[in-house]
Amino acid sequence: MIDVVVSGVLFDMDGTLVDSTAVVEDAWSRFGSEHGIDPAEILGFSHGRQTIDTVQRFLPHLSPDEQRAIVETMIAAEIGYTEGIVEVPGAAAFVRRLLDSDVPVALVTSAPRALAVERMTAAGVPVPEALVPSEDAERSKPHPEGYLRGAALLGVPAERCLAFEDAPAGVEAAVASGATTVVVGALEGPVTEGLPRIAGYDGIEVVREGSAFRIRG
Repeated sequence: MIDVVVSGVLFDMDGTLVDSTAVVEDAWSRFGSEHGIDPAEILGFSHGRQTIDTVQRFLPHLSPDEQRAIVETMIAAEIGYTEGIVEVPGAAAFVRRLLDSDVPVALVTSAPRALAVERMTAAGVPVPEALVPSEDAERSKPHPEGYLRGAALLGVPAERCLAFEDAPAGVEAAVASGATTVVVGALEGPVTEGLPRIAGYDGIEVVREGSAFRIRG
C-alpha cells in the first residue's frame, strides 16, 4: 500500500518496470558455463548490479582489460535479444499516467543506455527523458549515486522522491539516497523491512497537490 506526497519518481528497470528474467538468466547461465561457475550463485549476486561488478566478483584473477572485454561481449549479445521481455503488470500505463500528469520521472538502471532503451521499448514502457544508465554512474548499486543523480536530473531532492526497486542492491541504494522506497515484487530480507510493497502498478492513483503529487494505491 502506498500513500505518499512527493515531487518526483525514480524507477529501477529490470524486475521493476520490465520483466527481463529469461534474458538475464540466460546471459549469466552462459557466463557460468563458460567459466565453471554455478549460475545460481551468480544470479544471487548479480541482480540489480552493473555487469562489470559481477564479472569482477567472479573473475577477480583477470586483468581489468580482460574483464571489460567480457562485459562488452555480454552486452553486445544481449542487445537485440528481446524475446520474452514484457512489462511488469501495469508498468506502462502507470509511467504514462505519471508523465501525462507532469510528474518528474527518471530511470535509474544498472544497464547501459542502449540496452535500457531497447528493453523498455520492447516491453512497451515509455522511456523517461531523465535516464541514469550504468555508464553515467561511477559507483554501482548498492551505492546511492545513481538515485542521487536521477533526482538531480529532475531538479528534486532525493528526499522528495518516490523510488521503485526490486533487488537487494537497488533497494539499499534507493533507501541510502533518502528516497521513499517501494519494493516491487516478492523480495524479502532485512533491507525490505518496514517498506511498502506492490506486486504491480494497476490501480495506483496520481493526484496533483499544489506543486507536489500524491501517489496512492
